[in-house]
Amino acid sequence: MDSLITAAARALASGDPLGALNRVALRDDAPALALRGVAMAQLGDFPRARALLRRAARAFGPKAAVSRARCLVAEAEIALAARDLAWPARALDAARAVLEEHGDRVNAAHARHLELRRLLLIGRLDEVERCLAALDPAALRPALRAAHELVVAGLAMRRLRTKAALAALAEAERAARDAGIPALTAEVESAALLLRTSAARLIARGAERPLLLEEVEAVLASGVLVVDACRHAVRDGDRVVPLARRPVLFALARALGEAWPGDMPRDALVARVFRAKRADDSHRARLRVEIGRLRAALRGVADLTATKRGFALAPRRAGEVVVLARPVEERHAAVLAFLADGEAWSSSALALALGSSTRTVQRALNELAASGKVQPVGRGRARRWLTPPGPGLTMSLLLPPPLPSG
Repeated sequence: MDSLITAAARALASGDPLGALNRVALRDDAPALALRGVAMAQLGDFPRARALLRRAARAFGPKAAVSRARCLVAEAEIALAARDLAWPARALDAARAVLEEHGDRVNAAHARHLELRRLLLIGRLDEVERCLAALDPAALRPALRAAHELVVAGLAMRRLRTKAALAALAEAERAARDAGIPALTAEVESAALLLRTSAARLIARGAERPLLLEEVEAVLASGVLVVDACRHAVRDGDRVVPLARRPVLFALARALGEAWPGDMPRDALVARVFRAKRADDSHRARLRVEIGRLRAALRGVADLTATKRGFALAPRRAGEVVVLARPVEERHAAVLAFLADGEAWSSSALALALGSSTRTVQRALNELAASGKVQPVGRGRARRWLTPPGPGLTMSLLLPPPLPSG
């Protein structure tokens, strides 16, 4: 490899894309094309970067398997940065296998961490946990070690293990400082900011207040009965009653949780849960049926007692009932939660992360765009959606992972 290629590669490794382009911008050989592609990616021009990397892969030819695999890994990183989460994971696995076979452990580890970050974004936390258990971060270079610790911190935050998240972020900060890459240091600082941002609201006895992530963890461990409106479940210590697939039952549970220690009138329940302006006999009959179903679902956790006015929630073991809600609740709040990271998302990537259909997400984005809350960039398949991060927006950390199909 000639001296200009070596110098450009070192500039890219230190986070200096302009320095790299100064050395190889006018060259069209395969190594220069690959480095130009990585430089354009660092500058944020993802379409141009992807095109350059594909030209480089063709220029290397079938005999340069390792170089082609490195181009594929770089393209996968661009897809992740562009939130193209439907990018074929099998292609990345194949590239990682080639790199491992030829002894390029650094780029193979990089490919592995790209896949972990993708799995984290789409909520497949069990797979992330299994993969992390098989990795040894001590053998990684500082930049990769920082990326590894960011994945560990992201998993810990979603699992509500704030002490583990803080420890991982501290390690990531040290590794990023050792790597000397400003963009990596900024990424660590951005991740740490999540722990200092409101993650939920606590509603109890008619009052509410914002909670940090560590306070959410404390509430869930405090022994109270929690109606969790972030993940659509009722929690009593280690016992969890999932109601994400039963929205009517969860709406009833939340209404009764907010009314605790009092009761909720029947007509008020009908208006809130069934959105009926005036309750009639059919609504009251349906309410009795749904209350019976909720009573059966919560058996062992709480009782539902009938009162003169309506119904009340009575916890079996806990001494108090609280409701855990998102910081901001509005139509399409889950879509806004993912867009709050400031990245440009495609509608297909949002659908994958939310476990919803692309058409449903597109309708939500169009409604949000009409109200000025999001804005599109680009056209056709290149269209992306973004919104500047702002205080009070729902964070995606407490959103439920996509439900399994079937």
